[in-house]
Amino acid sequence: MTRSSPASATDNLRRWWADAVGYQVYVRSFADSDNDGVGDLGGVLAKLDYLARLGVDFVWITPFYPTPGDDWGYDVADYCDVDPLFGDLATLDRLVAAARERDIRIVTDLVPNHTSSSHRWFQAALGNSGAADRERFRDYYIWRDPAPDGGPPNNWVGYFGGPAWTLEPESGQYYLHLFLPSQPDLNWRNPAVAGEWDDILRFWLDRDVAGFRVDVAGGLVKDAGLRSNPQLLPIPPRASRWEQWDCFEHLYDVFQPESQDVFRRWRKICDEYGAFLHGETYHLDPRGMDDLLPPDGMHGGYWFAPMHIDWEPAAIRRTLRGPSSALAGRLLWAMSSHDMPRAPTRFAPGSDARAHDDGWGAARTLAFNVLAAFLPGTLVLYQGEELGLADGEVAAEDKLDPVGPDDDVGAGRDGCRTPMPWGDGPHNGFSAAEPWLRSAARPAGETAAAQSQDERSWLGAYRALLDVQQRARPALSNGTAGGNGAVEWTDRGSGEVISYRRGRLAVAANVGDTACEVPLEDGATLLYDSATACRHPGADPSGASTQDAADGVHLLPPASAAVWQI
Repeated sequence: MTRSSPASATDNLRRWWADAVGYQVYVRSFADSDNDGVGDLGGVLAKLDYLARLGVDFVWITPFYPTPGDDWGYDVADYCDVDPLFGDLATLDRLVAAARERDIRIVTDLVPNHTSSSHRWFQAALGNSGAADRERFRDYYIWRDPAPDGGPPNNWVGYFGGPAWTLEPESGQYYLHLFLPSQPDLNWRNPAVAGEWDDILRFWLDRDVAGFRVDVAGGLVKDAGLRSNPQLLPIPPRASRWEQWDCFEHLYDVFQPESQDVFRRWRKICDEYGAFLHGETYHLDPRGMDDLLPPDGMHGGYWFAPMHIDWEPAAIRRTLRGPSSALAGRLLWAMSSHDMPRAPTRFAPGSDARAHDDGWGAARTLAFNVLAAFLPGTLVLYQGEELGLADGEVAAEDKLDPVGPDDDVGAGRDGCRTPMPWGDGPHNGFSAAEPWLRSAARPAGETAAAQSQDERSWLGAYRALLDVQQRARPALSNGTAGGNGAVEWTDRGSGEVISYRRGRLAVAANVGDTACEVPLEDGATLLYDSATACRHPGADPSGASTQDAADGVHLLPPASAAVWQI
C-alpha cells in the first residue's frame, strides 16, 4: 500500500468539510459482502457507486476494530487493526482508495473514552502479562479503593444504567466504566495514554483516512478528585438509563475542561494531514456546545438537539437558531443516528410511532434536512434516511442491544440498527444469510433498488437535494463572515414558516399542519421543492409545481421545504 504524506499548509486551510454532506454507515447493518449475516467493509466498498450517486462528500464508518462485540464494536480490543468479521487492513485500504476515486472521503470512528476489557492494556493492568506490565499499565485506567462501607468510591452511574464502578476481586479495587463493565474507562490524566493515542491517530492518517469522529467527546477526562455528583432525585425502581442519568447533576464525571487539551493536541496532528476532527458532543444546551468546541479544539461537533424534539414550530425554530453565531460552521447537523430512533419514527404524527406508511414522518424529516442542508456546518445523513426509513421492527425475543431491560425493545437501539434494505429477496438483499439482527422484512417500496428507479421516491428527492446543495455552495458566500456564510433569518421568529437567507439563497420550510404561502423576492428562481421532488403526502398527486400558486408567492404544503436562488 502507498502511504499518503501529510497535507501541505495550503491544503490544511481549505477545510473541505465546510458545507459538505456526510453519510453515517453503521457497518454491521449496511451491506454484507461475504454472506455471513454481518455487514462489513467489503459491503461498503460494493456500495460506493450508490453513495456517489446520492451525492455525499464523506462517509463516517462506525468502529470496525477487533472487538468482543459486547457493545457492537464500541468495545475496542485493538485500535490499529480490523476485526476479521469486517475484513482486514487491505480491504480498508482498497475502500479508502476507491472512495477517493469517487471524490468521497472515509472518516473513521475513534473510541478514546474506554477500551474493551479484552484490550491488552487492561489485561496487563490486571496482571495477566506479568508484574512489570501490571505496574506500567495499571495507571492506564482509573482504579480506587472501596468507600468506607465497602461500596463504590463515589455515586457515579453508568450511561447504560447501574453503578459506574465494578469491583476487581484480585486487587480489591474498583475500576471506573461509564458504560458497560466490559468497557473500562481510560485514565486521560496519564501522559502515557496520550502518547499511545498520538500513534493511533497517525496510524490511520497515514492510511489516507480523512478524519475522525470522536466517540464520547465530552467524557474523556474525569474530575481529579473523583468527587460524587450532586444527586437531584432518588433513583426510582426500574428506572430507565435516561432516568437514572438524569437523577444527578453531572459536574465531575463528564464535561471536564481538561478534555480540550486532548483535542488541541489531536487538532495539531489532524491539521498536518488536512483531516477533519469532530466529536460526539452530546450537549443539548448551545452554551455547552460553545464550551465543547473552542476555536482551537475539534473542527466540529454533532448538535444533538434535533434528535430530541417533537415536530412543533417553536421547538424546531429553537433548535435551528439556538446555537451561537460563534458556532456557525462548526456544527454537524444530523436528524438520526445509530443511538436514537430514526427521525421518521420520531416525527410520525399520532401516538403510533410506527405509523409511517402515510409518509408524514419521512416528509417532515426531509423538510428538516432541507433547512439544515444550507445552514453553515455539515449535514450528515444516517444510512437509510435517504429512503425515508422509520425504525425497523424487532421482536422482543430478537432484542440484542444491552441497553434497557431484556423485555423492552423500545428501550434499546435495535430499531434504528436493522439492516439496510437493498432489494428483493430474503432479508431485503442485505445478506443471503440470516442477519445478525433479526427484524421484519420491509416492503419493496422501501428498498434502494425500487427507489433508484423512481425519481420521485424519497431517494430521488434526497439525490436532487444534495445535487442542489452541492451546486449552490458558491452562492452560500462561504469564505465570508469568518468562513461561515452569514445567515439572515427572515421569519421574524414566529409562525409556522421557518425561513432564512444565506448568500444568494433563500430557504423556507412549513413546519405547521396547514399549507402556507411564502412571499417571493423579485426574480427568485426555484431550485428545489420537497413537495414536488417526491410523492409528498400533502402535495398534488400529479407532482405539479406550486410555484405559481399566486403572483409573488409560493405555496408550501405542511411538512415541506423549498430553496430559491435570489
